[in-house]
Amino acid sequence: MGRLIYSAITSLDGYVEDSTGKFDWAAPDEEVHAFVNDLERPIGTYLYGRRMYETMLFWETAHTIPDRTVASRDFTDIWQGAAKIVYSRTLDEVRSGRTSVERSFDVEAVRRMKAEAEHDLSVGGAELSGQAMAAGLVDELQLLLVPVIVGGGTKAVSDRVTAELNLRETRRFASGVVFLGYEMAT
Repeated sequence: MGRLIYSAITSLDGYVEDSTGKFDWAAPDEEVHAFVNDLERPIGTYLYGRRMYETMLFWETAHTIPDRTVASRDFTDIWQGAAKIVYSRTLDEVRSGRTSVERSFDVEAVRRMKAEAEHDLSVGGAELSGQAMAAGLVDELQLLLVPVIVGGGTKAVSDRVTAELNLRETRRFASGVVFLGYEMAT
């Protein structure tokens, strides 16, 4: 059985992108990126909304860019090796390997995926993760807090979600980024 994990890089005030849609402030340095890679290594399937998928498409061709860092090359392999499911009513075709499109987020289908999975699953994107959390599907939250306040934008956690969490792990990085790993309280 696999766990469903929501991972996000967020501003200190809880946003994954600012009010103009930018998230350049969230780019991890090599130390943080290597840590993220270790978090992502057990993921067998990524569940994405269309916008998150389009953002992550960079990794489909990142191996062709010269002078990539060790962590970047490692993440490229991790991402390309995992299955990806994109939930979108508008996406007609995918531009990455091991990727399929579903027209709607089916809670019971995701429950079955978790029950049958040999590896963990990850849900990406604020809207889709909000749906998964509201449905009680998310087992773990992994938040990387960046020492920046953006004042508004897309929230990392939906206002529709309430949950009690158990702190499992913390880590502070030289850049001031702080990792908080939580399990959902049962």
